[in-house]
Amino acid sequence: MTTTRKVVVGTLAAAAAFAFAGAALAEHHFTGTWKVKDSSGADFEIMLGKDGAASANRGSEGMKGKWVEKDGAAVITWDTGWTTKITKQGDHYKKTAFEGDKEKNSSDAMKVK
Repeated sequence: MTTTRKVVVGTLAAAAAFAFAGAALAEHHFTGTWKVKDSSGADFEIMLGKDGAASANRGSEGMKGKWVEKDGAAVITWDTGWTTKITKQGDHYKKTAFEGDKEKNSSDAMKVK
């Protein structure tokens, strides 16, 4: 391989690696703080971290969990055993809470931070 060709191939490889790393570190559209309502209509916030950690300020001790994106939704698995999904529906977002596989409540979800 000629020196010029090696430089071009090396430059392209570096550019591809940089672009991939940038995409991997870019903030996901679900990360941040979401304002939602619980089953009694009380406001609370769900925080989704870049590292996959989730927390909420619901209840006296709050909630902790993990989240992943699955099928276009943020799926949060809480340490309480419940699951919450935040999905985009048209021009807004919806929060749906599940106990096991049974839907228990839903509300609008608004990203505030």
